Amino acid sequence: MLALEPPSPYTQLLDAEPEAVLPPQPKSVRDCGLQQQLIVELIAKVLYLGGKSHLPVLTTKLHLSINVLREVLDFMVAEQVVEVAWRGESDIDVQYQLTSAGKQRANAWLERCPYAGPAPVTLEAYRAVVDRQAAHAPSLCADELAAEFADDFLAPAVQRMLGAAMYAGRSMLLYGPSGSGKSVLARLLGALLQGLVAVPHALVVGKDIVQVYDPAMHRAPLPRQVRQAPERRSSDPRWVLCQRPVVVLDASLDAEMLDLQPDAASGCYRAPPQLKANNGLLIVDDLGRQRIPAAELLNRFAQAQEMERSALSLAGGYHFQVPCRLRLVFATSVSPSLLLDDTALRRVGYKIPVGALSAANYRTLVRHQCLSAGVAYEETGMTYLLDELHAGSGLALLACYPGEIAGRVADFAGFMGEPARLSVAALDQAWISMFAGASS
Repeated sequence: MLALEPPSPYTQLLDAEPEAVLPPQPKSVRDCGLQQQLIVELIAKVLYLGGKSHLPVLTTKLHLSINVLREVLDFMVAEQVVEVAWRGESDIDVQYQLTSAGKQRANAWLERCPYAGPAPVTLEAYRAVVDRQAAHAPSLCADELAAEFADDFLAPAVQRMLGAAMYAGRSMLLYGPSGSGKSVLARLLGALLQGLVAVPHALVVGKDIVQVYDPAMHRAPLPRQVRQAPERRSSDPRWVLCQRPVVVLDASLDAEMLDLQPDAASGCYRAPPQLKANNGLLIVDDLGRQRIPAAELLNRFAQAQEMERSALSLAGGYHFQVPCRLRLVFATSVSPSLLLDDTALRRVGYKIPVGALSAANYRTLVRHQCLSAGVAYEETGMTYLLDELHAGSGLALLACYPGEIAGRVADFAGFMGEPARLSVAALDQAWISMFAGASS
């Protein structure tokens, strides 16, 4: 009978403090889960590139605790790879530098892999943290959704569908005419994701490094979030505390972007978007315009979401799986029946139409946009906009128009040095500038 492999010391640390967002700080090399040789090479490369360094500087660059670094540096001194260049009165006031032999070895390590950034976490540890965070994600309630969309004038039925899909964590397809606000609506869903997550700077897979943390997508917590969830100072510095990510893919997406991207300059791989979106929201905007067939793209993401795992591969052909714990939103201006067959559509949890606004909601949205743009609202102009311009042209009351109209009224008034008013004349000017072939 085969014995079960015991959990790693780092996973045991996670189990000890399940309520903490950031994992606890490892006290030793064994605790951090990394092979000592990997840390040796990272230290040597940092010293080779930056010259002799204080122990706290190495801590900042490698995101490893002083205890872990001391343990490895003591080994490197014994092996005559590094030496103490200077020692002050404090235990941490120590400078290290490479020996002649250490420089040769560091140069060889850099040629093999130039990565000299933050120490990674293991794939096992990443899986454990992502799955733990997904299991403890706060549930959405109707009041929170209503408050978030209070100024977006969605029909109650649409709000309920969005809320149910977000509550259940099921995928959704937002469809409707261009300009109906699908893209904006999809991004607003990200604001409904409560709580904070821990994102690693990097992962180690075999001997390769995968960079995960992306400051463009992994935003720092808001002040109120930090107050609500204070973190201990003794957390693992290899992880970053972030808001739940919102990752948007547009028409430029191709198949290669969904796998690991080698970065020769940094010596590591860049994580694909579905990996960066873990425990957050992944939006595929303009579905049908990507350089991947819509059905293939939908099936790939839907299958990964259902299995909670995504398959990736390294340049040498090594395949492995990473967690895929995310909310999935597709948005398209194409009729779903023309874009996807019945099989593909069945894989989408909620199909949510996003169409024109009611006259009352459109009127309220115009008033709000006028207030934001500094335009004096006039009921006569509003009636003219609805009964003459929209009705006469047959253009639906889409959410994209009020902001454009108010902005152009303000533009013309500013240029002429006049007060901005929602007058008939100002609306005619704005309308003509918006639509080719329009006439006053």
